[in-house]
Amino acid sequence: MNFKIRVPQVRVLDQNGEQLGIMPTNQALRLAQGQDLDLVEITPNATPPVCKIMDYGKFRYEESIRAKKARKAQKSTQVKEIKFHPGTDVGDLKHKLRQIREFLAEGNKVRLSLQFRGRENAHRDIGEDKIAEVLDMLKDECFVEQAPKTDGRVHFCLIGPPRAKKGGAQGKPQISVTAAPPPPPPPAN
Repeated sequence: MNFKIRVPQVRVLDQNGEQLGIMPTNQALRLAQGQDLDLVEITPNATPPVCKIMDYGKFRYEESIRAKKARKAQKSTQVKEIKFHPGTDVGDLKHKLRQIREFLAEGNKVRLSLQFRGRENAHRDIGEDKIAEVLDMLKDECFVEQAPKTDGRVHFCLIGPPRAKKGGAQGKPQISVTAAPPPPPPPAN
């Protein structure tokens, strides 16, 4: 920027992006100072380097505003966890389902974990059925990202908000492809 540019010649662009041509660096610097602006090196690896006449302070400010908007628009997804036990009753299950639906509506992923305690380890099938029951109740409202599996005393799975379907959602007719019939068997000798 300005006096830090140490090359003999530069290609100069004005503040509108139009080329002013190749000129000595000190002449380009005087041209920028005459307009109360800065000479900023944009592409240092080009031959000759490309410099632009601009208000560098205003440029930095606009960049920071753009970065803030990009961070604000960025959607962060969290993984929420809902814990069950094989003996979780219907009322508690309905409450947990309501929580899961809220988390999915916010765009978060939900880890369903069912923990076996003591004698519950002997009846793991009851716990696996409980997770399958919850997934069945939520089948239209979620997408199973990680299938149910057991790790030690915990049976868990990961679900997320439903994904948008590609192609079929726009009302385009679906083309069905039928398989060709299998070739006839060779004649027996």
